[in-house]
Amino acid sequence: MKQNNSSTGKFKRQPRNHPITVLLNDSEMRTITRYCERYKYRSRSDMVRQTLIRAILKRLDKDSPTLFD
Repeated sequence: MKQNNSSTGKFKRQPRNHPITVLLNDSEMRTITRYCERYKYRSRSDMVRQTLIRAILKRLDKDSPTLFD
């Protein structure tokens, strides 16, 4: 498997085998298309994947118990 360098260290790229289907209305699709054009995303699925995982990890980190809770 191919190894990539990232700011968090080295990791192995894993195949994506689990599709998820999401339906959008016209307004939502225009917004996503405009966002991808503005920030030069070549792939909407890549942008959605990155955004979703970032939001999930941020919330999990925020909700995790701390020593002084």
